[in-house]
Amino acid sequence: MADSQLTNHLRPNDDATLTVRVIKSFKFRTERSLVLHHIDLNTTTVAQLKELAKQAVATQPGWKPYRNVSLDTLKLYTKAHGAKTSNLIINLDHDDWILRDEEKSLAEAGFENETEVSFFNLNDYEEFKLNPETSWDV
Repeated sequence: MADSQLTNHLRPNDDATLTVRVIKSFKFRTERSLVLHHIDLNTTTVAQLKELAKQAVATQPGWKPYRNVSLDTLKLYTKAHGAKTSNLIINLDHDDWILRDEEKSLAEAGFENETEVSFFNLNDYEEFKLNPETSWDV
């Protein structure tokens, strides 16, 4: 398949589809995917993506169990056709993929169509990194 035929190159940057992996619990591997369509990667900032995801969790049906999580951090999980981590909940390596600059556009942060990003509580993530056992491992 030619590079231009890959799905991450079929849609323009101003009409991307993103998957936000909203993580409730690292230990219990509780996450739910939120698919966002028609996102302009050139003009949407990291802060705006956080707000879009928070609004969806707060207002859409089926998200009630996630409403008590203080979601504050985004981290790239994978791009379309890229390698995925062996950890099913989050990639524990590449802390440089944490999106700390909230004013950056998503395109500047490396997003393209079909990018997956994790949305979680940073303190919970830091605790999980110290002891990355899940309830399924014990």
